[in-house]
Amino acid sequence: MSSDNSLEQLADVIESRKLANGGDPEKSYISRLFSKGNDAILKKIGEEATEVVMAAKDGDARKLTNEVADLWFHCMIALSAFDLRPADVIAELRRREGLSGLEEFALRKAQQRDKDGE
Repeated sequence: MSSDNSLEQLADVIESRKLANGGDPEKSYISRLFSKGNDAILKKIGEEATEVVMAAKDGDARKLTNEVADLWFHCMIALSAFDLRPADVIAELRRREGLSGLEEFALRKAQQRDKDGE
């Protein structure tokens, strides 16, 4: 199974747990997060990101893998909250192929300046 497919399957599960799709906060962790709103989802992402950093600093590969999985999972919940899918992120990564990180950053900064000037 490809990683794209696994992420899409997980995205389908997350989508099914939205309150609008019948998700029950009493029976589903994902539904409970959705019921608490975006601030709770974003707070959880911050917590998981910190755990990723700590696992990396500890040099524990297994723990790092687990924490990154938790972070990705919660980021996928945030994507769903904004009606986005893993394919949107993958498309953005593909768009960046062939650009150096510095070129890509400069392009985003210029686009933001243009947007702010409107």
